Amino acid sequence: MKFLQPEGWKPAKGYANGVKATGHLVMTGGLTGWNKDQVFETDDFIGQCEQTFANIVAVLKEAGAGPEHLVRLTWYVTDKTEYLARQRELGQAYRNAFGRHFPAMAVVQVTALVEDRAKVEIEATAVIPFDED
Repeated sequence: MKFLQPEGWKPAKGYANGVKATGHLVMTGGLTGWNKDQVFETDDFIGQCEQTFANIVAVLKEAGAGPEHLVRLTWYVTDKTEYLARQRELGQAYRNAFGRHFPAMAVVQVTALVEDRAKVEIEATAVIPFDED
């Protein structure tokens, strides 16, 4: 895996501008902050993010992958203001789940998610290098 940082660009903070990887692709569906029984245990944004991160790790584990294999995360949030206001807490929750691995990311504010209580939904893409088969 190679993180792509074009010459002369200011470094991205908390994400990569791009990632180059070769191997087996692992893609998740849009995962939300509910538990394995599809029950939301909290309406708190950070709490839902923590559960979403745990759900991503669980799906990656099923494929024999881990957070270090993530190459892209696409976030859908219902409240950009809360996302921005809680960056410090969010960063800590992210590092607790994924460590200091920051793949390419995009964050999009949406008016609603299909699950009414959901405040965040994340799609993840990982690549397991061929030599880890």
